[in-house]
Amino acid sequence: MAALRVLLIALFVIALWQAVIFVFAPPPFMLPPPAKVWNALVSRPELWSRDAVVTLTETILGLVTGSIAGCLLALLMVFVPAIRRLLMPLLILTQAFPVFAIAPLLVLWFGFGIGSKIVMATIAIFFPVASAFHDGLSRTDEGLLDLGRLYRARHWQEVVFLRVPNALPALASGLRVAAVYAPVGALIGEWVGASSGLGYAMLMANGRAQTDVVFAALALLAVMAVILRAAVEIATRHIAPWAPENLQRST
Repeated sequence: MAALRVLLIALFVIALWQAVIFVFAPPPFMLPPPAKVWNALVSRPELWSRDAVVTLTETILGLVTGSIAGCLLALLMVFVPAIRRLLMPLLILTQAFPVFAIAPLLVLWFGFGIGSKIVMATIAIFFPVASAFHDGLSRTDEGLLDLGRLYRARHWQEVVFLRVPNALPALASGLRVAAVYAPVGALIGEWVGASSGLGYAMLMANGRAQTDVVFAALALLAVMAVILRAAVEIATRHIAPWAPENLQRST
């Protein structure tokens, strides 16, 4: 059902796109018709056989590393409250600097290869995961905590057996948001410095006024983001099946 809904939305966007071209007749270098974009996809198989694979690899690796790092930091801040008071202002400060602003430095430090793109994707999704998971850990029901204290639970037992299960729905929400942001980080890295990937293909095509190729790369990126978001959503249903949103989907 969800796949059908996505397909209908895509068809509506394409129809609206074609209608705008029919009514306003913009020049193709400004807004190419959908058929020309499809031809660019067919005539340039390297877009989906090489560049899309590179960007998807960078995105998945960045999503995994960023999610793990965000979860570990959230747990660390709960285990050691003093670290939370020290690191939380620094985390908020890092969000004041957009990834695009620090991307040249990351390319300089980590090189033009896949490493700098993974780091950028990690930075793009690190904060949403850490923030969502930490909020969930901090908002455990006081009744559960009182029950743990009644049974003389140690601090680590309170965190592992009470706070973490209670925070899993919040973590699932953070991961779903991260799945959308991760491709953006990889794409920015490819814009700054790369030899392959959808961002690199878009940059080269834009310099040659090949707008149809740019739109083709954007279409592939959109498909990639939708598939990745759906995969993460399916995976997170098993993390917290008791969450209200998961119960609604199962009924």
